[in-house]
Amino acid sequence: MKTEVPAEIKATLPPSFWGKVLGMTPVVMTVIATLLAGLASSEMTKAQYQRALGAQQQAKAGDQWGFFQAKRLRGAIQSGTLDVMQLTTRENAIDEAGLRALAATLPKPEPSQQALNYLLAGRLPEFAAAPAFSEQVQAALAALDGDLTDPVEKQRIDAPKPKEVAAALKTAQEHARAFDRLMQPIVDGGDALGELLEPTTTQHPELGRDFAVLRLRYSSMRYDAEARLNQRIAVLHELQVRQSNLAAERHHRRSTRFFFGMLGAQAAVIIATLAMAARARNLLWSLAAAAGVGALLFAGYVFLFI
Repeated sequence: MKTEVPAEIKATLPPSFWGKVLGMTPVVMTVIATLLAGLASSEMTKAQYQRALGAQQQAKAGDQWGFFQAKRLRGAIQSGTLDVMQLTTRENAIDEAGLRALAATLPKPEPSQQALNYLLAGRLPEFAAAPAFSEQVQAALAALDGDLTDPVEKQRIDAPKPKEVAAALKTAQEHARAFDRLMQPIVDGGDALGELLEPTTTQHPELGRDFAVLRLRYSSMRYDAEARLNQRIAVLHELQVRQSNLAAERHHRRSTRFFFGMLGAQAAVIIATLAMAARARNLLWSLAAAAGVGALLFAGYVFLFI
């Protein structure tokens, strides 16, 4: 965008300071209009980027919620199967000594014996509690369950910085992976013992029933714990999605207002040019100056506060 004042019009301008200012007004306003057009385009590009980022984060959140639901479903299946077994078979005391003796016959009995200790105790291994989120992240997560159109709720969601949410998400993911690593030896040890007690090959049907009861009970507990860990990850992904959408809306508003500012600056160019062409400089020049100053002030307000 380039504006040149014809020499014939320049010759009609008074050689005073204000005459020089009037001569420069179209050029300055053109520069301002170009700057505001660039800002409007930049903000629109950022809005499109945030929308695309939000879509990617929504896909991750959907995958994580699906993982959470799969864990919950597996836990419910284990619990339901255990209830059926207990209702349809005679309840006897678990033959702990027989299971331990059978585990000792394995080529590598230690993992199975360790797994059997946890299964018989009916408890998960000691594991560090999940790290607590910061107050801002906790408030933002709580706001996800509220009215997402409420300005106060939006402010709470947008309060934590994206880096803070990303750090909390990374911590939650590492915590879930640490739990998986802790459980893996117990799962492997139980599977090794379970292979000896398969219903089609075992010579110890009573021990097979006892081990099935123990493993169903323990698996239900494990899947419930894993589901809670995955739920923490999923809600943090949801928070990222909401923040990206809010950022996209904010950049879109800024783009629109920068565009209005550009229109004001272009109006100043037209008015100033008409002022010089008509040689009626007082009123039109004042209008041009007011339009230019208004465009600058409006652009500054958008840049700083929106």
